[in-house]
Amino acid sequence: MKERLLGRREVLQGACGFGALALGGSHALSSQTDLRGPKTPMFRPRAKRVIFIFMQGGPSHVDTFDYKPELIQRDGQSIDFTGVRFGTFGKQSNRRLMKPLWDFKQHGESGHWVSELFPHQAAIVDDLCFIHSMQTEGVAHGPATLFLHTGATNLVRPSMGSWISYGLGSESQDLPAFVSLLPSDTKGGPRNYASAFLPAIHQGTPLGRAGQPASAATVRHLTGASPEQYDLQATLNRLQAANHAHDSRLQAELASFDLAQRMQHVAPDVLDLSTEPASVRALYGLDEKPTDEFARQCLLARRLTESGVRFVQINYGDESPNPRWDQHSDMPQHAKHALATDKPVAGLIRDLKARGLLEDTLVWWGGEFGRTPFAQGKDGRDHNPRGFTTWLAGGGVKAGHSHGATDEIGHLAVQDPVHMHDLHATILHLLGLDHERLTHRWSGRDFRLTDVHGKVVHELFA
Repeated sequence: MKERLLGRREVLQGACGFGALALGGSHALSSQTDLRGPKTPMFRPRAKRVIFIFMQGGPSHVDTFDYKPELIQRDGQSIDFTGVRFGTFGKQSNRRLMKPLWDFKQHGESGHWVSELFPHQAAIVDDLCFIHSMQTEGVAHGPATLFLHTGATNLVRPSMGSWISYGLGSESQDLPAFVSLLPSDTKGGPRNYASAFLPAIHQGTPLGRAGQPASAATVRHLTGASPEQYDLQATLNRLQAANHAHDSRLQAELASFDLAQRMQHVAPDVLDLSTEPASVRALYGLDEKPTDEFARQCLLARRLTESGVRFVQINYGDESPNPRWDQHSDMPQHAKHALATDKPVAGLIRDLKARGLLEDTLVWWGGEFGRTPFAQGKDGRDHNPRGFTTWLAGGGVKAGHSHGATDEIGHLAVQDPVHMHDLHATILHLLGLDHERLTHRWSGRDFRLTDVHGKVVHELFA
């Protein structure tokens, strides 16, 4: 007879109620297989960890990193356009081209064009590997953001960070393998860091919430219980584990108790930014009004990965109907968000490089899609999933490299297109994971991050 899985209420009852959730027996899983320990990669990895800098809302590639002289020359001209949004899908319309609102210049030995929106990233352009031919699925923020994080638009699938935790485990037994900083409750919400049908131990740990100050990116009630309380809870947990040895959800609950106990000895120091010297704080833009909030997230991501966290999401987002980079009618707002994020992002790359961490830490910057080269209203731009830019740094990718291209106005990816499935496959490959072999059987079939798609873009590798 198949063993019945426990519900949440029964787990809580067996663990002596809600109060017990704050307790983590240090020996709770001493007799069980380690669910979080490091696992051997499938082949030699180039990177050990990932920091994903999510620019929610869709930054405009033609105003930031994708220089299009012809778009400037044809400013104000009309073009025929086939719609991809709700109410316009498949319909023909006439649109007015709009040149970038900011000037571009070439930077570094690579000579890559960067707009004046990002002077600090322009200064490190030779450390970046640009993909100018990204394509994705989903034209609204919710589906596109889900696809970016999980590889699916309409099904409950594990987040990429959960897949990486599942495939590689944690580098640290004292911290989670996967952390999401200030995630949003909308546009995908918790599904952006959830484990779905993977064992629950691989779910991302959220620190703070979008709309809160970055100082809220911490763990509540991190300390407080005595060793005697831990020993008592450990005994109760062992009894529960022995009675339900095949219940993976219960094992995950107990493993989380064990992790909570371990974190009390390590996490307070990791989360304490006050110990950073003035030079590092200045590098990120801490204590400076425009940049302090995002600088705290970027610096915290460095400290987390340095301490063994495998995958960190840095979320630059909010809970509004139009996320921060989503300027349908006011593109000049891009300047505000560039000012808030540019210096912290460049500071993160510089800091990782100075510490020797950039070699095996992959940094990924990007949004869920780009924006159109034509105007929406007076000075806005609509969503563009057909061709946009993202960049990678460190972790075994080519520095100062540009891959692929959009057409002459920045609308469609026409040279070496890279689908989001391809980018997911490539990132897993850099970590020593074969995207076709990293699977989990659920409901009678094998699932993977890239579904039945995806190819590794070897041209990006150093």
